[in-house]
Amino acid sequence: MTQEELAVAYIPPTLAELGRVHFIGMGGAGMSAIARIMLGQGVTVSGSDAKSSPGLRELDTLGATVYVGQAAGNVEGADTVVLSTAIRENNPELAAARASGLRILHRSQALAATMADDVVVAVAGTHGKTTTTSMITVMLKGAGVDASFAVGGTVQGLGVNAAHGTAAVFVAEADESDASFLNYRPHIAVVTNLEADHLDHYGTAEAVFAAFRKFMALLPADGTLVACADDPGSANLAVQAAAAGKRCLSYGFAQGADIRLVPGSQDGLHATATIELRGDLLPDGAAIPLTLALQVPGNHNLSNAAAAVAVALALGVDVEAALAGLAAFSGAARRFEAKGEGRGVAVYDDYAHHPTEVSAALRAARTVAGDHKVHVLFQPHLFSRTVEFAKEFAQALDLADTVAVLDIYPAREDPLPGVTSELITTSLTKPFGYAPDSGVAVRQLAREAVAGDIILTVGAGDVTELGPALVEALNTEEPARGSARKGSVDG
Repeated sequence: MTQEELAVAYIPPTLAELGRVHFIGMGGAGMSAIARIMLGQGVTVSGSDAKSSPGLRELDTLGATVYVGQAAGNVEGADTVVLSTAIRENNPELAAARASGLRILHRSQALAATMADDVVVAVAGTHGKTTTTSMITVMLKGAGVDASFAVGGTVQGLGVNAAHGTAAVFVAEADESDASFLNYRPHIAVVTNLEADHLDHYGTAEAVFAAFRKFMALLPADGTLVACADDPGSANLAVQAAAAGKRCLSYGFAQGADIRLVPGSQDGLHATATIELRGDLLPDGAAIPLTLALQVPGNHNLSNAAAAVAVALALGVDVEAALAGLAAFSGAARRFEAKGEGRGVAVYDDYAHHPTEVSAALRAARTVAGDHKVHVLFQPHLFSRTVEFAKEFAQALDLADTVAVLDIYPAREDPLPGVTSELITTSLTKPFGYAPDSGVAVRQLAREAVAGDIILTVGAGDVTELGPALVEALNTEEPARGSARKGSVDG
């Protein structure tokens, strides 16, 4: 059955029914988050991964039984096995679990089991889920609400990607990539935006939109949809939700948004805006104007924060306490994350892997760089996404001053004939272009950058590992401004 079909009738088991839980691929961000929460809830947890990692070692210290390497014997004694979409059918642990008749859950189903009777805030959308989920979590903690949370990246300031809290609120990043977000039962559903993506799973844009309509329909009669008024897909979903009798709170820069942003200043890594609330949403005695001040750059982050404010209002959290909590937010892992500096050039890393995300990251980079230049090392993610959005990627990357594009990171896909990074670089107007050798690209960008510039590694693959190499190259390569050229990076 597909995730869509499973979700229609899915009722999560209770924690007591799970018994001992074994995670196949426990070191991954999503899997480790669920394992951490279950450990906090007193569940006996074991898990494996192909190689050791800091996340895996930390779970070991928290009480999980950890296996490095995957073998059939690892599932002995387990009652329930949890896996992600990335686990293939020929995995020896999965084969052993099936042969033993063990309960097998997708990670989204396992996460749903941890939510119990909590008020669930599920954050979905094509872009911005991790940051928005992180913002909501930090905001609530700052306002005195110790919510449980599960995020697809480490929350800076909290140091973890998940925790079991004491409040009866659960904040979860809801992954739409394989429609597994339909396994949750949210009381508050946030949709940051809605565009065509993950067509390797859905096939068509309409199928993506249909999945989000199903997600919206999961809301109970007293639930709330929080939707971005600036995004056509999200705004249209809000119209449909209102027609179905659902309560909706809109947010954004658009006129008429229930939580409306009025742009303020963009100064380096800081962004501010004034928030105007729809009349009936403004609490008695609230200070006017309401000022939103963030330690992260870009209008997209102001928008993410407005979504968090909408969640605070839906939960009945004091709006001024919510704004104070957001002021303490310092970012999420791989979301414009500082990686170091060399020769006066700052290096950042961003997970952006869709044209809209790349554009938002580069516009934020522009506010940080000011009058200086922005250099980008980009790694496309998935062959299917590259062929679908090659021209859009080129348009987004042209916001930078120089761009080096690495080979495609395949992730879960096999190569497609004729699909290479050059589908993107042939449409670029900025130097340098296609970069088949990452080491050469690192040195080339380091030579191009001068003090005050920034270099941004961009993509959902292993490009993130090149940040330290860029910092090292900045401290060893001599700058050669004026040498940028269109074509290939060939050293």
